[in-house]
Amino acid sequence: MERIWAPWRMTYINNAAHQEGCIFCKAWEERDDRERLVLARSGHSLIMMNRYPYTNGHLMAAPARHVADLNDLSDAEMLDLMQSVRHAHNLLKAAANPQGFNMGINLGKAGGAGIEDHMHIHIVPRWNGDTNFMSVLGDVRVIPDGLLETYDRLAEELKAGA
Repeated sequence: MERIWAPWRMTYINNAAHQEGCIFCKAWEERDDRERLVLARSGHSLIMMNRYPYTNGHLMAAPARHVADLNDLSDAEMLDLMQSVRHAHNLLKAAANPQGFNMGINLGKAGGAGIEDHMHIHIVPRWNGDTNFMSVLGDVRVIPDGLLETYDRLAEELKAGA
């Protein structure tokens, strides 16, 4: 039997029930960017890494204001959020050279939102062949790089002008 070690998942398991407050609001207010995995901020939104990613480089763009629905955003907030999505997309293209992307918004619990009350957009880089038998047979995802290593690489790319 093959074993896949993922010790960072224990943090998720131990803290999942204990988390209070909104991760996006905390990230906006606390300004400890590396700890919160925030890569960029703009006037009305932020870009941060997903702590429990679908694949390496899985980013999220979220409005600064705590809103649950697209209709709750002002025109300025909507434009800024979409510019952040484009910024995240271009960052990943420069840093990770993906062959494609999945981008999406899950609104409400029935829509699959893990964080229902603060809407956000997922930006997920994809590569040909990045799906394999692990997901199909074992309901397991293999993430080949650590979060902080990926964060540091993306942060360096931002400094270089991506």
